[in-house]
Amino acid sequence: MIVASHLTKRYPGRLAVDDVSFDVGTREVVGFLGPNGSGKSTTMRMLCGYLAPTGGTARVAGYDIIRNPMDVRRRIGYLPENCPLYPEMRVDEYLDFRAALKGVPGRKRRPRREEVKALCGLTDAGRRIIGNLSKGYRQRVGLAEALIHDPELLILDEPTIGLDPNQIRQVRELIRELGRRHAILLSTHILSEVEAVCRRVVIIKDGRIAAADTTERLIHRIQGACHVHAEVRAPRADLLTALREWPEIETLEADQDGDWLRLRLRGPAGADPREKIAALAAARGWPLRELSRESGNLEDFFVSITREQREEQPGHV
Repeated sequence: MIVASHLTKRYPGRLAVDDVSFDVGTREVVGFLGPNGSGKSTTMRMLCGYLAPTGGTARVAGYDIIRNPMDVRRRIGYLPENCPLYPEMRVDEYLDFRAALKGVPGRKRRPRREEVKALCGLTDAGRRIIGNLSKGYRQRVGLAEALIHDPELLILDEPTIGLDPNQIRQVRELIRELGRRHAILLSTHILSEVEAVCRRVVIIKDGRIAAADTTERLIHRIQGACHVHAEVRAPRADLLTALREWPEIETLEADQDGDWLRLRLRGPAGADPREKIAALAAARGWPLRELSRESGNLEDFFVSITREQREEQPGHV
């Protein structure tokens, strides 16, 4: 459904997307992940035809995004992170308007409108003015608009932003159901959603592909590592200085909780610094109220693969 080949986007003084290649199959849900500023949104806008690439190209449903942009747009439903809506229109009016613009035949607009409203939990909201809706409901309207013309491909950028936990679960189930009929490229910072609904994951960092594989294989790559949580009441500088010298610890994050330091540590396969942490705390007289080990998950892999970029950000330990 998507075949991106060496996509590149250069702005004056900045290379936003650098030689990106990946694919999305028919009826496949692929997670598209990366830190803020990594080039995700730029890549998605190029795929949708809103931005022209500086180099490379992509094909959507067999159509070239440069040579056949209108054919591409007819086959894509795009939900941007900040979905632009007409706040003065009612939900039904807006969906009918967008259906007309997207070429849905007149006799099919109403049944299609009612179908996507039911899918997105908007059945009773048709007469409501969009500007009076909560952020979560406006997000649902944006998703309904992306679906209104029954596209072959959905590109969803943070589709659950602004939703409460129950709504997030509903949208997650909806995405899983839509994946049986549509190809979906899903960008989100909620990595549990990706684990739940995506078969494959593409991670982009600094404009380049940092990792691309099935969700299971990426998680398996991180599960061999050691992940430790600890809570210690200790002077921050003293504790962190000691831990950073240990070869058993590859990454270290610390949050302050009153007098306590909450630590999240990662080490190589076979390493386990728990005994040394307990011995250090005992020797220094530092109270220790948690020391546990856990299995890795997709979030751990994401953090490890994007760690260098995160460490450049202010405030990262």
